[in-house]
Amino acid sequence: MKGRVLAAAIVLLYVLHQDFWYWRDARPLVFGFLPIGLFYHAVFTLVLSLTMWVLVRYAWPSQFSDELGEEGSWAERPTTAGSVSKAAANPSAEVRPSDDQQGDSER
Repeated sequence: MKGRVLAAAIVLLYVLHQDFWYWRDARPLVFGFLPIGLFYHAVFTLVLSLTMWVLVRYAWPSQFSDELGEEGSWAERPTTAGSVSKAAANPSAEVRPSDDQQGDSER
């Protein structure tokens, strides 16, 4: 049920994005200076942002949450080498190239 409502909201927003009713006229002006089409798209963008928040909050796939755990963050994820990167462990620390990287640059 929740998935169908969210899918219907996305389809509705797609249809509403095709605002053919404001193509030919910039009047009326909103707040006395803003063309109605621009105001429509500004409000539409806010509605899209709220919709994306709802989608992430309530329809996020569980397999992505399981990778991090409930308390995890992306900064604590291991790198491909299997350890936490220096930049993630201490963002203010200076990161220097490893011995392998230094050898490649000297060749």
